[in-house]
Amino acid sequence: MSVLALGLNHTTAPLDLRGRLAFAPEQLSSALRGLRSRLQLQASEAALVSTCNRTELYVAAAPNALREMVHPTLDWLAEQGGVSGSHLQGHTYVMEDGAAARHAFRVAAGLDSMVLGEPQILGQMKQAVRLADEAGTLGTTLHQLFQRSFSVAKEVRSSTEIGAHSISMAAAAVRLAGQLFEDLQDIQVLFVGAGEMIELVATHFAARTPKALAVANRTLERGERLASRFGAQALRLSDLPSRLHEFDAVVSCTASTLPIIGLGAVERALKARRHRPMFMVDLAVPRDIEPEVAKLRDVYLYTVDDLSELVQSAGEKRQAAVEQAEAIIDAGVKSFSHWLDQRAAVPLIQALNRQAEDWSTLELQRARRLLARGEPVDAVLEALSRGLTNKMLHGTLAELHAADGAEREQLAQTVSRLFLRQSTRAPGGEGR
Repeated sequence: MSVLALGLNHTTAPLDLRGRLAFAPEQLSSALRGLRSRLQLQASEAALVSTCNRTELYVAAAPNALREMVHPTLDWLAEQGGVSGSHLQGHTYVMEDGAAARHAFRVAAGLDSMVLGEPQILGQMKQAVRLADEAGTLGTTLHQLFQRSFSVAKEVRSSTEIGAHSISMAAAAVRLAGQLFEDLQDIQVLFVGAGEMIELVATHFAARTPKALAVANRTLERGERLASRFGAQALRLSDLPSRLHEFDAVVSCTASTLPIIGLGAVERALKARRHRPMFMVDLAVPRDIEPEVAKLRDVYLYTVDDLSELVQSAGEKRQAAVEQAEAIIDAGVKSFSHWLDQRAAVPLIQALNRQAEDWSTLELQRARRLLARGEPVDAVLEALSRGLTNKMLHGTLAELHAADGAEREQLAQTVSRLFLRQSTRAPGGEGR
């Protein structure tokens, strides 16, 4: 089996293209089944990782079959986003075997993220694996790939300071708000959505004790649970247009496939606020806030790509942590590549075992017939041993007799290595 990684991320594709190709968690299983059906991949494996920074397909199949899947898979992905295959190809990357494993390990460890070492991606990858398993597209090879990526990520986080010198998206949002408003204790903040990212941002803002906090969510019950943690007010998403003007800062991150805060709603909010400035952060992919809102004079709108520019490195310490992490990843890639090589021999090993079992069965049946006729036990055992030996050596001896010249010499070396393995013991040394 070989492994293929095909995808796009924040370094290869703009935000809007990533948004078109983003899959919500509840879409992953059906998407994988659709891909498998479309490409008739009954004997292959597939997993789909989709976050605000990336959409990546991991596929495992026989090497020849895998290479033939690249273009059809790219076309399938392009169709999901309603773009042409040629356009998408200019923003994607394709990696195979060791390179694919290295990429997966770097993603899991947070080395391929906007925020170096950010921990969210690990949970998102674990969710992708679980959903692929539920869809019936996760097999032995991809299971090994991802489990090893999780182990590598754990070692990177416990052995290095890879995440200690970065500003998270949540902290970056608060930092930007602090640059716009003199005192964050004087502002009212609205969070749209109730997922993990909103929870992180709410935690950072709550630490600055703003005047008021509110959570708007499509499901009021879930919004109320999050709001109760921070002493915030819970709103229905349908109340947003009439309440938007009350808030100085708005942070949105939902799984909506369409914008939920439009240009008109923000214009009306600004009019009601008498054009006092609004700070808005759209952490969703696809976008939650219409991009035209950024053109409004009194609105300061930031996207995930904008926030990534605020992530600062910590110089030499950061570089040292990256080098340590890459060394851990190198070891993980070598181990996985070795495992893949061993897996390539599995069909041959299975065939050899079946052949040996067949020979054993035949000779045992012959021995039982001889014993039933009253033949001496020693003679039967000798015949059994001789029969098995002849069967095991017949093919090898035939090949040796048929070969000539350099071919025979090379074959003889292989046969000696396989059948004449003897431990070398030095006189008087260990093993005597």
